Amino acid sequence: MPVYVLDSNIFIQAHRSSYPLDVVTSFWETIKSLADNSKIISIDKVRDEISKNEDELTIWIDSNLPKDFFKSTDEQSVIDEYAKIVPWAESWSDHYHRGAIDEFLKFSNADTWLIAYCKMSGDRLVTQETSNPDQKRRIPIPEPCNHFDIRYCNMITMFRELGVTF
Repeated sequence: MPVYVLDSNIFIQAHRSSYPLDVVTSFWETIKSLADNSKIISIDKVRDEISKNEDELTIWIDSNLPKDFFKSTDEQSVIDEYAKIVPWAESWSDHYHRGAIDEFLKFSNADTWLIAYCKMSGDRLVTQETSNPDQKRRIPIPEPCNHFDIRYCNMITMFRELGVTF
């Protein structure tokens, strides 16, 4: 069974719209259980993105997820994979706007690091982003995943594959 590596948008969109912490508690209990059983993880850059808001979600994460849930991207093997993604992004300068490439390659942007981590680990990336090859203002996660043969899915597919029901 693969490990699923969660994008920031899994947490943020769930908290802000579909599964508020105070209403859909079973969703958050399931996230906690999956994390406790090492079926889901994320990376330090995702944690950084979520923490910027300093809201209920940040408090919930600090109180409920295992201390080792957010894996480090400082490992040389992750950095090596990141270094392979940079020229790929730059090679698309005739398609994506310069700002899209710059944002994708920004050191604090979790997307590129998620892709690098999953490329290194072979784990499955979970994001709510969808493929959009015509997009020019942003590089959607699925586009480099498709190029680098990184498996990805959305949250509902992850739940189905893990046999989770509510």
